[in-house]
Amino acid sequence: METALTRLVGVRHPIVQTGMGWVAGPRLVSATANAGALGVLGSATMTVDGLREAVREVRSRTDAPFGVNLRADAADAGDRVRIILDEGVRVASFALAPSRELIAELKEAGVVVIPSVGARRHAEKVAAWGADAVVVQGGEGGGHTGEVATTVLLPQVVDAVDIPVVAAGGFFDGRGLVAALAYGAAGVAMGTRFLLTSDSTVPDAVKARYLAATVKDVTVTRAVDGLPHRMLRTDLVASLEHSTRAKALLHAVRRAAGFRKLSGLTWRRLVRDGLAMRHGKDLTWSQVLLAANTPMLLRSAMVEGRTDLGVMASGQVAGVIDDLPSCAELVERIMKEADQVRERLTASR
Repeated sequence: METALTRLVGVRHPIVQTGMGWVAGPRLVSATANAGALGVLGSATMTVDGLREAVREVRSRTDAPFGVNLRADAADAGDRVRIILDEGVRVASFALAPSRELIAELKEAGVVVIPSVGARRHAEKVAAWGADAVVVQGGEGGGHTGEVATTVLLPQVVDAVDIPVVAAGGFFDGRGLVAALAYGAAGVAMGTRFLLTSDSTVPDAVKARYLAATVKDVTVTRAVDGLPHRMLRTDLVASLEHSTRAKALLHAVRRAAGFRKLSGLTWRRLVRDGLAMRHGKDLTWSQVLLAANTPMLLRSAMVEGRTDLGVMASGQVAGVIDDLPSCAELVERIMKEADQVRERLTASR
């Protein structure tokens, strides 16, 4: 299925696997790429050297295009961009809008720039700065999310910009892909659906928690880092929501100490990164620390399998997913379903 997205990035199918921290590593990304979709490495939870190794490992597993997702506001963003340029990565995606200068630098080197946004005005801004495409995530999506549903946000953005728009938030099958295309999108991006594949390195016990979840088990909370964060409801989330400020601060300090040891960051850098995530919000000190070490909370679940100590970012679609196909099986199934839906629509005219 050819769309503006497939032509732009050189993949066979208009499907993107999002750059999830601790989840979107070389195995998942290469499996996605080999299936004909766009795999994206989640670099925010990797060291700079780890990112270079991950890019080279993906290269050893596939000849297909793939991308790297990074935070534009990270202190070492320049080093990560240099890796993208040195290693010939096809796509750079961003969780936060990159600057006009960074977009220009990447485009001059032939890299396709695709920021992710959660509001029409943000899409208009990055489009004016030269972004090649934009991923628009509605409130159904996992992780940090907004309040506007994809079905309302997507048409707003499609009407506002002249670059390809990729729809994210609430997609998991071929029906959703056709619906997104009908709205004017050039493809769909999925996180939770790719997390729940056999190619994902997420521990089996964690995948089982996702598969057992109902739609009502996926919640949005500010208790973790002060920002709206969609995840599975767990005892940890409940305890954070009901903690006193003193208890929350103690919990945050312990977590931050663990993340600092793992990452090698100084306390000053840790606090600075937490403050950078405030986005004008009035965060408590415990939320500042939790914002800085949210990667540690995610790692506990996504890498160590500790569902009791970690958080599990999740889109609402977790409540309707009940299997663990390979990436190849998933992409093939989605495209087959999409073709069947389009055939039925054509036949019903």
